[in-house]
Amino acid sequence: MSDKSQQNSNIHPIYLNQEETIYLSNILLVLARQLKIILITPLLSFFIAFIYIKLYTVPIYISSAKIMSSSGGGGSQTSGIAAQFGIVLPTRNSESEWVYPEIIKSRTLARAMLNRKFDTEKFGLQKPLLQILTYGNNQPSVGIDTLIKAGVGAVAGMIQVKKNGSFYDLKISSTDPIFSRDFAIALIEELDSHQRAYNDKKVGETVQFIVDRISDTEKKLNAAEEALKNFRDRNRRIENSPSLQLEQDRLSREVSVLIGVFTSLKSQLETVNIEKVKDLDYVIVLDPPEAPLRPSKPNKRTIYIFTIILGIGLGIIFAFIKEYLDNCDDKERQKIDEIKSLVINNITGLIPFKFLKQ
Repeated sequence: MSDKSQQNSNIHPIYLNQEETIYLSNILLVLARQLKIILITPLLSFFIAFIYIKLYTVPIYISSAKIMSSSGGGGSQTSGIAAQFGIVLPTRNSESEWVYPEIIKSRTLARAMLNRKFDTEKFGLQKPLLQILTYGNNQPSVGIDTLIKAGVGAVAGMIQVKKNGSFYDLKISSTDPIFSRDFAIALIEELDSHQRAYNDKKVGETVQFIVDRISDTEKKLNAAEEALKNFRDRNRRIENSPSLQLEQDRLSREVSVLIGVFTSLKSQLETVNIEKVKDLDYVIVLDPPEAPLRPSKPNKRTIYIFTIILGIGLGIIFAFIKEYLDNCDDKERQKIDEIKSLVINNITGLIPFKFLKQ
């Protein structure tokens, strides 16, 4: 290699022929020359991220709770009684396997939540949830049906429930930490009320069924006892008549069977009524909701770290581009100017004429 070419290689370290080798010192030399760009770019990226977080992001506070379905046997005996008569009464143990996520995010529970009142820093004390999530302090411009539909969607968007073994992790997101906690507490109360009402309805159906069976059995028992009494009145001496003895045994057996059914129904009705008045918790709260101390979103630390890393990477890229532009020949500069012109023309060609004129 001639002295002249070696001198050019020292001046332009990033332009090497195919026969030359790229040394680490050449790359470090470029980075050292463009160190200002490499330092300014991440600082500028950090500043942009800071402005974006401060002006364009809303802090989200998440209140979490851990719940599970009651594992008490309060409903199992009632369900067993109902099963004897062909009625399927879901127990809370079986419900916990599938129904909790669907109930928590159901429109029925959301509509019940919309009637609740909450304290918020933005809207004041004891404001209906429907107002908080829809029209706020303004006058509603749409009908109540539209508001309720929008409110139901907003309630579902605040709730996140995930099964974790035999438990459920419940998370409530909002822009107010106290409101997130109160919303989670109210949601658990509504869930418990919903389960209680559902179970009471099923138990009520069981009670009504047993009462109807008691009434029907009592009528049959009265008829059977009357038939046995009339038979005995008509046939006072049946010792020498096998057929009359057989008939009496049949009537007596019918009465005994009906007495057993009637007694069993009465006993089961008392058991169901006792279970009905028991005060049981259908939702067990393992970890109650608490007001979060700091927002969960956006994650400022992650954003800042990612922004700095991205800025450093862009700074290095810009450094090599600037080094290339500073050291390219006239022919290469002419090509770059032509590329700029084509890009500008193509972009302006996509903009409508009236906007371009403005």
